[in-house]
Amino acid sequence: MAAATHWIATATAQSVLERGGNAFDAAVAGAFVLHVVEPHLNGPGGDLTAVFATASDPTPVVLVGQGPAPAGATPEHYRAEGLDLVPGSGALAATVPGAVDAWLLLLRDHGTWELADVLAPAIGYARDGHPVAAGVVRTITAVQDLFRDHWPTSATQWLPGGTAPVPGDLLRNETLAAVLDRLVDAGDGSDSRTARIDAARSEWAEGFVAEAIDRFVREPHRHASGTDHAGVIRTSDLAAFRASYEPAATAEFRGCTIAKTGPWGQGPALLQTLRLLEPLDDALLDPSTSVGAHTVVEAQKLALADREAFYGDGDVPLDVLLSDAYTDERRALIRERASAELRPGAVAGVEHALPPVRTSYSSGDGAGLGEPTVQVARDADRAPATPVVPVEDRGEPFVTPDGGTRGDTCHIDVVDRWGNIVSATPSGGWLQSSPTIPELGFCLGTRLQMTWLEPGTASTLRPGERPRTTLTPTLVLRDGVPVAALGSPGGDQQDQWQLLFLLRWIVGGYTPQQAIDAPALHTTSFPGSFWPRTWEPAGLVVEDRLGDDVIAELEARGHVVTRAGDWSLGRLTCVTRDPATGVLGAAANPRGSQGYAAGR
Repeated sequence: MAAATHWIATATAQSVLERGGNAFDAAVAGAFVLHVVEPHLNGPGGDLTAVFATASDPTPVVLVGQGPAPAGATPEHYRAEGLDLVPGSGALAATVPGAVDAWLLLLRDHGTWELADVLAPAIGYARDGHPVAAGVVRTITAVQDLFRDHWPTSATQWLPGGTAPVPGDLLRNETLAAVLDRLVDAGDGSDSRTARIDAARSEWAEGFVAEAIDRFVREPHRHASGTDHAGVIRTSDLAAFRASYEPAATAEFRGCTIAKTGPWGQGPALLQTLRLLEPLDDALLDPSTSVGAHTVVEAQKLALADREAFYGDGDVPLDVLLSDAYTDERRALIRERASAELRPGAVAGVEHALPPVRTSYSSGDGAGLGEPTVQVARDADRAPATPVVPVEDRGEPFVTPDGGTRGDTCHIDVVDRWGNIVSATPSGGWLQSSPTIPELGFCLGTRLQMTWLEPGTASTLRPGERPRTTLTPTLVLRDGVPVAALGSPGGDQQDQWQLLFLLRWIVGGYTPQQAIDAPALHTTSFPGSFWPRTWEPAGLVVEDRLGDDVIAELEARGHVVTRAGDWSLGRLTCVTRDPATGVLGAAANPRGSQGYAAGR
């Protein structure tokens, strides 16, 4: 079974399975197709995280395709450029691209197919064209003036004939097809499949790709700050990075083991939330009711506040954050009314500065840049002095005319007949991230916008360290055996929507498709990971299908509610496997009529 956020990627992955490939062959083939057909949500210049298990070893493993900050990416450099935030678009926000090397590593170690065969579908769709989806067109339309005025190389690629495409037009990227061809050709003369893949990895990190990136970013170009800057990424940064594997972070919930990335990503915040909810009555875990939605959201706020205080690519006291004593203490903070405060916990011996907590941000010049700020208080039930209406977030990327993006990403899940299973969330390198590199047909990502320039925070920008990514795929195990892989696009909302799925599936008895289809909601009452890093105290975004009565009751509890439409939040996909019978399943999000699940 295969499920992805675009039907062509699902079809590609399923075709590999039908022809004898395993889950890893299929996932990699589908992922490179996602670079082509969802270029507004991911690209070769981006990043990924994945959680997988093999048929021979059910232990969940994390594939780390999140590149670090370049050596030249220091807070001092950005301050000298007149910046107090890492911009949301432009090459100064770029980490070392990690996605391509990670996919090739997974293919080398766990796949069975030759690289040429795995890349053939993506090369074909890039060179011959594919019918462009409406979401791609919306994004290109939003940034077309930026492309024309400031990013001419992007205009050449994404405004064929000088205008934005319309849905259904055949969109080609022949330059990207040529890049993939060159990666395959790098292995000519190598005497084994492994050597051919390693040759492609070396060509990517040390050859023409790295050289083209280095040359291009040295030219200043427009950033989301409204000012022009050169990038700092260099060939040496790409040469120094290789994707890797790590053990998964796990927590138990109602007889299941939930596996996530470590706390250099946001994934453990889901584990913390599940630990908070674990002993509560089932009635309090139903997100379709007012009391259930309130309880779930208040637990999420506590976990996400800890994310801000503790998570980053350093020493994180995750054992304490997931411990019984700490969780019991935090659970007592869930009250009858909505909290409008950011309330991280305290861990003995761990001191971090909190990042700025702003309800609004201005990138203008002068003193007070980024004001007003919101002081963090400890009164759980105190309402904000000035209620703030949250920004509507529909799960598709919200793209500003300067290329700034909130809510990103795509997703793919695959399980095969043997029991190999993988959940992967590729992202970054969106067509609106920074100018298209003309020799490569793609651009760099903007993951560094998730770091702070202020000193002493857990996620302060540090050269060589990974930013705290929002990419957060999930593997679920029962009795030590994987039973589901799932994930969702959506930036900070990814784990919030996955939590709803897990509660409805594990506790509520929903089928996976029913759990995906059910009304969704998420809180915005924490600092966002995307530029301009603002928050909406007590903010809650809901699908109207939650019901007028439930929504009114949530407002009565103090939530500042934004209605987002009936079918607007969440883009989950999942695959499942019953170890007792071997029966496989899959489900995909109907919102946007783009996700797809298939199998046999």
